[in-house]
Amino acid sequence: MKKHGMTRREWLVGASCLGLGMIPACATQEPRSGSVSLEPYPCNAVEGLLRLKAGNRRFMDDQSIHTHENASWRHRLVQAQKPFATILGCSDSRVPPEMIFDVGFGDVFTIRLAGNIIAEDVVGTLQYGVAHLHTPLVVVMGHENCGAVTAAVEEMLGKPRELEHIEALLALIRPGLSKLDLKLDHKALLNAAVEANVRWSMQQLTALPEAKRALREKRVTLIGGVYELNTGQVRFLDY
Repeated sequence: MKKHGMTRREWLVGASCLGLGMIPACATQEPRSGSVSLEPYPCNAVEGLLRLKAGNRRFMDDQSIHTHENASWRHRLVQAQKPFATILGCSDSRVPPEMIFDVGFGDVFTIRLAGNIIAEDVVGTLQYGVAHLHTPLVVVMGHENCGAVTAAVEEMLGKPRELEHIEALLALIRPGLSKLDLKLDHKALLNAAVEANVRWSMQQLTALPEAKRALREKRVTLIGGVYELNTGQVRFLDY
């Protein structure tokens, strides 16, 4: 696989477990309502990823076009939606996917919670995005200085435990950090932990029985990324 190409890991969540047939998600144009768009609707995961990368580049360069935000576009989405990607990200206020990727209403199906963790309700929401909305691309996006990941690392270093419900969240993160070298410089350790947590979320998803079968079907692609707070860049990971 090329360094900047699509990941080999292609993933379809839950169409079979929901008992629903998966309809190919290639649409050749924007919704039929005379809307003007500066970008064609992505037909597949490759085009979807290219669109996210292009939007992220505009965001980094302060050239965001803020497409699909006006009232006429919102009205066209009242009856249905057709997002081209499902994004699992962190609820951190500094990491809104729609701004980072310069997309608008109806473009991405977003799931946000602290630490971009995998829990039962998260899997259900991901299944909905893929099985019902037919998004061809799924992105797990972590970010630098993630508070949840930092808290998990601090506990591994011997700091006091968090409050009960925060601790339950951290328990879902820690298994993915088990191979970290805790002797690393603190900043390097936290950066490594953020990436490890993204890969851990992806590993959990690809371990699902439904996903294992779906990998052979190659209908949806799963990819990970880490958002850099200072530069605004999303660094996509090979997996």
